[in-house]
Amino acid sequence: MPGVLTPNQIASYQRDGLLFPLAALNDKELSYFRSCHDELDRRLGPRPAAREKGDCHLYFKWVCDLATHPAVLDAVEDIIGPDILIHSSTIFSKYAEDEKFVSWHQDSHYWGLSEPRLVSAWIALTDSTIENGCLRIVPGTHTHKFEHLEKPERTNILEKGLTVADDLDETAAVDVVLRAGQMSFHHANIVHGSKPNKSMGPRIGFAVRYVATAVKQEKSHIRVILARGRDDHHYYRLQERPIHDIDQGLKARAKELSADR
Repeated sequence: MPGVLTPNQIASYQRDGLLFPLAALNDKELSYFRSCHDELDRRLGPRPAAREKGDCHLYFKWVCDLATHPAVLDAVEDIIGPDILIHSSTIFSKYAEDEKFVSWHQDSHYWGLSEPRLVSAWIALTDSTIENGCLRIVPGTHTHKFEHLEKPERTNILEKGLTVADDLDETAAVDVVLRAGQMSFHHANIVHGSKPNKSMGPRIGFAVRYVATAVKQEKSHIRVILARGRDDHHYYRLQERPIHDIDQGLKARAKELSADR
């Protein structure tokens, strides 16, 4: 076991379903990954939606490199063990004075996991502040399964508008403020969301979800990448790590999306 997290940090995560701030990227790495993101944005067009930057780790080498960064995986291993799959990912970008928000929800509602050994890392490529719509989490809610309903709204980043239907004590919410290069962890069952960006600059974060290879999922799922360790269970379809640059990645992604239609 890497043992990069202290016993107190692990206990805090288990108690609250949340852990932050954690170190992820140095200045040079941050500059590189941010420039890659900005080039992808430029190629996708003005203010691309979150769905356009979903699961990019399957297509672009730089995104997979970020998802498999040793500093990230070492901490993930302390939470879910040594055999780690990249379950899914989304690049969340809120642009200057962006009215987009994320409704209160639990990620695990989508998947039907056999056990909640899935942790989401939220890696900040810009500072993430209250003003620019940082991630917000209600600690302790990972111990309760909430009812959800779908309330699609134009400004909700979640296309189906998945929203907790039960009463929720929003006054208990914690603002996950991060400096660029830092990351947070949150539990598969934790209730979380975010507010609009009221600042004059972008808020960019990479959310990557890691699941232990021993965890089954009821609902069908996209391909996964083995980030570390072994997969002796074979519950998911494995894909090799991508080697594409942005041009090749965009072509591969467009081809696959076209084939799925």
